Amino acid sequence: MVPRPLPSARTVTAVAAALAAVGALTATVTTPASAHARTDARHVLLLSIDGLHQSDLAWYIAGHPRSALARLTTGGVEYTHARTTVPSDSFPGMVGQVTGGNPGTTGVYYDDTYTSGLLPAGTTACAGAKRGAEVDLTEDLDKDKNSLDAGQGLSGLPGSILKMTGDARGLIDPSKLPVDPKTCKPVYPHSYLKVNSVFDVARKAGLRTAWSDKHLAYEILNGPSGTGIQDLFAPEINSQAIGYASGSDWTKDNAATEQYDGYKVQAVLNEIDGFDHSRTHKVGTPAVFGMNFQSVSTAQKLPTSDGLTGGYQTKGVPGPLLAKNLAFVDEEVGAFLTELHKRHLDGSTTVILSAKHGQSPTDPKALTRIDDGPLLDGLNAAWKAAHPGAGDLVAHAVDDDAMLIWLTDRSKAATDFAKAYLLARSGKGNGIGGEDKPFTASGLEKLYAGAAAARYFHVRPGDSRVPDLVGITQYGVVYTGGKGKIAEHGGAHADDLAVPLIVSGAAAPHGARVDDTVETTQIAPTILRLLGLNPQALDAVRIEHTRALPTR
Repeated sequence: MVPRPLPSARTVTAVAAALAAVGALTATVTTPASAHARTDARHVLLLSIDGLHQSDLAWYIAGHPRSALARLTTGGVEYTHARTTVPSDSFPGMVGQVTGGNPGTTGVYYDDTYTSGLLPAGTTACAGAKRGAEVDLTEDLDKDKNSLDAGQGLSGLPGSILKMTGDARGLIDPSKLPVDPKTCKPVYPHSYLKVNSVFDVARKAGLRTAWSDKHLAYEILNGPSGTGIQDLFAPEINSQAIGYASGSDWTKDNAATEQYDGYKVQAVLNEIDGFDHSRTHKVGTPAVFGMNFQSVSTAQKLPTSDGLTGGYQTKGVPGPLLAKNLAFVDEEVGAFLTELHKRHLDGSTTVILSAKHGQSPTDPKALTRIDDGPLLDGLNAAWKAAHPGAGDLVAHAVDDDAMLIWLTDRSKAATDFAKAYLLARSGKGNGIGGEDKPFTASGLEKLYAGAAAARYFHVRPGDSRVPDLVGITQYGVVYTGGKGKIAEHGGAHADDLAVPLIVSGAAAPHGARVDDTVETTQIAPTILRLLGLNPQALDAVRIEHTRALPTR
């Protein structure tokens, strides 16, 4: 595929007017004089490059103007101020892209959360049982979380992994799922999602769907029907990485992560060629399909790997490991573009590239690692000292570069107590070189508690899923007990939220740019519009009035 020369751009007001005419977001758009009308898409290939920032993309393209990522960008619309969801975690981020909703609407706040509306996993005597359950959407749901095939029992792993089933739900251990108090049955991830997905809508329209991701729990993207994705390829990323150090999963070595991503790339290439992910059955190229890349994320988070320094050299400037990995992703994206052209699908396929989340901090000097364990233990101890006979106050917590806490007592007195305690804590964390770094207010810049936390997510106070405390960290804070991470996601800083967003190929003008703020939740209605389906068929679109991205 011969790279096209980069065009010079000029403002075309007629394009902006056309965007408003089709009901898309009104925006300032620049587009080259060569832009022309495109045919409607018959296929949408969605790619999530987890951890990738818009600034990373711009940096790479500036140094590689004839790269696949550059060609993808100039072959469509680039949204330079796209934001992902808050919390900026993989699950709310990906769910937002395919539903059009934020966590308050979808009910999905993180990959490991809590609800007061369900019973704990393993409950069998449901009548009168006390409600309150962890909702774990991680590798813990697998029948065998230490195996790349999640317990299917394939021989010849990892080379045989493409033979893994496309019915991910069959490999989930139901005993690890929370229980519905009304039916006394396990709640699968797709049933936990409150709204439908683009996969749901596409299937009902008779279109083929496929997806590839890092855990079986991504069967949540099926939507409440449970049947939205016909072919879900989900090799377990947190399993033992075969051929690498014992006890290491595929995220602990960036070369291993690239190898892992390569399996999903091959699955998508097979689907472009009209096969299922295993290349066993000829089923036709899906209308909606794609994958996530995990390797950029590990290159940002690992201090070192493969003899290269991870993260950023200075603020916003990728270090050698991340630079190497951006080149890897570029090569894989190029493979997709080449295969689409080879199969004469480039004229009928729209590629959408974004990220579930960013990563923070991109300034290594700002890093302050804080062990959150003593903070939570101290809160529980203080609560029990003030309330003799009481149990722990913290029911569940998840802290990466944000702090989400669910309490056993959801009263105003309890949430106020927890807020006051955490904001009064100071101590010492450690910096990028392991040096001591003092912190105040538990590393928090702002802490929403009780009704304020509910309002932050636009839900009513007392909602069964919303955290009781939502902490926005001081820039650079990462909650971790060791020194093995130099960045994380989940928070609400620009480094967490500012992700790339490109809509390129069929039905998109060449070389256009939108500089207004858009959200990754707008991807979902955009996918349906590109395929000629009604975005209003999405529950979250109707609830949040999510508008399709301007694409023409």
